[in-house]
Amino acid sequence: MNRPDLYRVKSYDVFGLAGISDDTLHMHFGLYEGYVKAANALRAQLDEFRRDGTVDQEAMPAYSELTRRLGFEYNGMVLHEYYFGNLLRGGGNRPSSESVFGRAIARTFGDYERWQADFCSVGMLRGVGWAICNVDPSSGLVSNHWVTLHEHGNVAGFQPVLVMDVWEHAYLLDYKPNERRHYIDSFFQNVAWGAVEDRMQAGLSPAMAHR
Repeated sequence: MNRPDLYRVKSYDVFGLAGISDDTLHMHFGLYEGYVKAANALRAQLDEFRRDGTVDQEAMPAYSELTRRLGFEYNGMVLHEYYFGNLLRGGGNRPSSESVFGRAIARTFGDYERWQADFCSVGMLRGVGWAICNVDPSSGLVSNHWVTLHEHGNVAGFQPVLVMDVWEHAYLLDYKPNERRHYIDSFFQNVAWGAVEDRMQAGLSPAMAHR
């Protein structure tokens, strides 16, 4: 049955990137599809529990575990969509200093080099997770955050504008485990700054967008 409420796998034309192989991307897309499938399955299971409008005491342990797992699977799906969406064959360079994102970097960090150094430092933290540059819609300032797994460390109300996957599956076919920095350098050769700018503008009020 074609259910309109199901999450759908999105397609991204990002093959041919610099320093991130097509083999890595094929594997990575397969993992993303798994998150979409798992998120749909968990929603269906939770719908069954909620059918009567309440969850009885006997069902509560299973309901609790499924609810916690949904955060992991759902964020895994969405963060991968942000990640693939901010990659572009032939991308890279740097954002315009006159763009909304460029002005936000200048207001927050002083210049692009300081912001990029901080973002890369976040990406080099030990463990698996995500490096995410968020914008605070209320101030227009940007900040770089480490999100462990998929759901631990997301900042409520902030809008992701640049998302980098630093789970090992994002780079181990191309680089050794101790070469994450080479992967990060390659990531910056492929950033779709237009997508970042679109996210910035979508995440700000009109007043903040013109500051």
